[in-house]
Amino acid sequence: MAIANTIAYSLIGGIIPALIWLWFWLKEDHHPEPKRLIIYAFLAGMLMVPLVIPFQQYVQATIFPGDISSPSLFHGPTVFTPFVPLLTRLFPMQVWLIILWAGLEELFKFIAAYFVVLRRKDDNEPVDKIIYLITVALGFSALENALFIFNPLFDGNYSLSFITSNLRFVGATLLHTICSASIGVALGLAFYKSRLSKFLHLLGGFAVALALHTSFNLFIINSKDEINFAVFYFVWLSIIILLLFFEKIKSVININAAHSEKASSQ
Repeated sequence: MAIANTIAYSLIGGIIPALIWLWFWLKEDHHPEPKRLIIYAFLAGMLMVPLVIPFQQYVQATIFPGDISSPSLFHGPTVFTPFVPLLTRLFPMQVWLIILWAGLEELFKFIAAYFVVLRRKDDNEPVDKIIYLITVALGFSALENALFIFNPLFDGNYSLSFITSNLRFVGATLLHTICSASIGVALGLAFYKSRLSKFLHLLGGFAVALALHTSFNLFIINSKDEINFAVFYFVWLSIIILLLFFEKIKSVININAAHSEKASSQ
């Protein structure tokens, strides 16, 4: 298969599932966002993939230069060497690497959302923050999925490409959605609160996103196939919880609107 065709099919295989999920989540917003901003957010999420990869590689090369399969990940002195005894009391160094990788992805997705859409006047409702962060996350997962599909497709292993696409459709894509949505939910709950409360909610949202992302990656890396399905069940359960939070955020909007109407009538 020609390289151009492989790239095209990989992009299609990565983007189409993400667009299906995007259509699903946009239905949760009763006041649709401008289409141009949804497109900007999706493309910004895709752009974050090639930007975050060098940082992840730098983290492993500079801080964790050992074999990733090794619990220590250290084959010589690094800038983190003095802190190794303390860090390993909490988690194996392999776990710290996964935490940093996940943290970088969550940070870059949020940066994309913040600079592209969250500072605009169209971000005027609590639900908007969830929608925009989910859109960025789906753009990120679309290109990430395409990269995972590319190698087996290039090798002519079409069945593996199909399986990879489907597993990431129900696994990694939803993971990115849930993690970014956790930050969006936190910001949505604090939408009408003080600046300090918004900042604290943001930190809480990041903590939840990082814990979910790290846990998922560790389960996938260390578990057997039959346990992987349990992980996917957990992801689907998280989606149900996210839908419940959507309703919670909508109730916050209704309560605030009722208070505003009552105040204006007095």
